[in-house]
Amino acid sequence: MYEPSRLVSIFHIAGFKYYDGALVLSKLKPGKRVKMVAEPNNPYDPNAIVLRYKKVKLGYVPRTENEQLALLAFYGHKGIFEARVLQVNPEADPWEQVRVGIYVKDKRQDEV
Repeated sequence: MYEPSRLVSIFHIAGFKYYDGALVLSKLKPGKRVKMVAEPNNPYDPNAIVLRYKKVKLGYVPRTENEQLALLAFYGHKGIFEARVLQVNPEADPWEQVRVGIYVKDKRQDEV
């Protein structure tokens, strides 16, 4: 059975309170895609992956979730994943305001 994508990871955005996510919080709705950008030269985490909404830096994929994503991106497979907003709670503490899901895209339809 064809599935457009499958959820493989759920987390709150790491470092959200330190970047500009508050400026676009009202635009972040469930289902909105956010861009993942590998940051291999990050001095704190070589597996760092930045999350952006349009040009606004929201924060990072948490360190506990980024190793496999960074490895696959390094080897040219970054297009198999997409990140989408799952939940937004402006009343929560800043580090828990936005929950994101990482999905692996289903490419089986392309084989038909």
